[in-house]
Amino acid sequence: MSFDSLGLSAQILEAIAEEGYETPSPIQAKAIPAVLEGRDVMAAAQTGTGKTAGFTLPILELLSRGERAGPNQARALILTPTRELAAQVGDNVRSYSRHLPLSSTIVYGGVKINPQMMRLRRGADVLIATPGRLLDLYNQNAVRFKHLEVLVLDEADRMLDMGFIHDIKKILNILPKHRQNLMFSATFSDQIRTLAKSLVNDPVEISVSPRNTTTKLVKQWVCPVDKKQKPGLLTNLIKKHKWEQVLVFTRTKHGANRLSRHLDGKGITSAAIHGNKSQGARTRALTEFKSGEVRVLVATDIAARGLDIDQLPQVVNFDLPNVAEDYVHRIGRTGRAGATGQAVSLVSADEADQLVDIEQLIKQTLDRKIVAGFEPVHDVPETGHDPSRRPRKQKKPKKPKAGHKDGQRSGAKKAPKKPREKAEPMLATPRKAPRRRVKPRNNND
Repeated sequence: MSFDSLGLSAQILEAIAEEGYETPSPIQAKAIPAVLEGRDVMAAAQTGTGKTAGFTLPILELLSRGERAGPNQARALILTPTRELAAQVGDNVRSYSRHLPLSSTIVYGGVKINPQMMRLRRGADVLIATPGRLLDLYNQNAVRFKHLEVLVLDEADRMLDMGFIHDIKKILNILPKHRQNLMFSATFSDQIRTLAKSLVNDPVEISVSPRNTTTKLVKQWVCPVDKKQKPGLLTNLIKKHKWEQVLVFTRTKHGANRLSRHLDGKGITSAAIHGNKSQGARTRALTEFKSGEVRVLVATDIAARGLDIDQLPQVVNFDLPNVAEDYVHRIGRTGRAGATGQAVSLVSADEADQLVDIEQLIKQTLDRKIVAGFEPVHDVPETGHDPSRRPRKQKKPKKPKAGHKDGQRSGAKKAPKKPREKAEPMLATPRKAPRRRVKPRNNND
């Protein structure tokens, strides 16, 4: 099958060819015709499957047939959970629409809102947004949806994980009822299906890969190691194997910062990317990593969601994730678009339970390799995949704390508590001397 057979215009086909694509991926081959028919779509696809083009290409085709967007109006709205994913989708929209008279705008928090308001005055055929900033702009009358034709929820599962369900419901209430709805998610959990009931109407369901599976193009293996030896082992692996582009996952923001400083101290250029970093710092780190100026990008799960890096060869789990499904999302950053990749997990004894959960989820036993000089004192128990074992009940992810996060309204921070004022010390009031009763003077005395 070729893109020519999918019903796309010559201008879009020319842009696809200029990007170097010849044949559609499975998700594109199934989603594009369904969207062009005007159907609502629920699609389950892992990262790296080409799902972004699966909805942007047919949306651009549909919009090119109608009238342009009016001032402060949007014709297609694409909601994403993170700033990085919004920027990535925006880049794809611009690339595929380069030969079309369509406009697009990206809006997200963490940056000044006034320039975004100015751009929206001209209207946008395609608006890519994070939920919180979109509500900010709507509340300030900067954007309206009277002419909205298509709504896309991209990475819907992550939006729910990040606590955006209330913002999403608010957005759905302000959109016109008659519209086309597209929902893309890595998995169709019970939560996702509950949300879908209020969103899609008689949808076409598309699934291009079994739930929670990993691609065979990614070589996966485990390095048992004591926790204190992890930074040294990672440094050894990078230098010994001459890895030039490595995406490393840590569990915490502080851990990402510590590891980045350690690598820099060992002569390995690195940058940390997480929710506490400013948007400018995150964009700069990603740009330098893609260009090769930075050798290692150390990231937390939320910050890395939506990163699209061509031909990424190495992913390292410095810490195993608490939720096994996040392992699948992490290693999905490599082995994309037919390329091979490698995923290495540095596992200490206290992470044995997480390793069991991962092997149960992906239904395979990961190979183990102990690196000379880093033999663990505390062994990681041999577990392996056991089909008869019932998966351990995983803790529900904690609700996001109040404070700015990706997609949240800039002004939605919890108001700081005012310091309690100390009471003024009470001064001792001198007691008044009792008044003496004076006998009236007797003139006869």
